[in-house]
Amino acid sequence: MLTKPLDISSKLRPTPRGYDSLFWVNVGALVLFFTLFGSRFVLSPGLGVDFTVPEMPGAVNGAARTTHVISVARPGLIFTDDGALNWTQLQGWLIEQGHTVEKPSLLVRANAAIPVNELTDIISAAQQAGFQVQVAALDPAKSDGSSL
Repeated sequence: MLTKPLDISSKLRPTPRGYDSLFWVNVGALVLFFTLFGSRFVLSPGLGVDFTVPEMPGAVNGAARTTHVISVARPGLIFTDDGALNWTQLQGWLIEQGHTVEKPSLLVRANAAIPVNELTDIISAAQQAGFQVQVAALDPAKSDGSSL
C-alpha cells in the first residue's frame, strides 16, 4: 500500500472512542427536564400561586351591548347581516333597522384602510337613524387587500 513506505498511518489520529453512553445520558436528562418542567405542579416564571384575572368594578357599567353589526370591508362595500350593501342601500337599511328595537346600537367594524370621511358619514347616518354607534378597529389591511 501507499501508506507503508511513508509511514503515514502512524501520523493519523486514532479512531475516536464511542460516546454512545454519553448520548443516552443527555437524552435521559432532556426527558427528565421536560417531564419535570412540563408538570402541572411547576408554575410559569412570574406567575403567583393566587393568580386571578384582575377585575375592574366599573367595567360592566360602561359596557355597551350592540344590537346590529356592520363591517366596512373597503370604501363603498359594507357588509351587514343581510349581505353586501353600498352607501345608498346602507342608509335605507339603517332607517329600517333603527325601528326594530327600542334602543338600537350599532357596532361599526373597520380597518385603517377605510377613509375617515367615509367612516364619519356612516356614523352620522347611523346617528340620524337613531343608533348609538360604537366603532371597532380591525387589524390593518393585508398587502393582498383582504382585511375581513
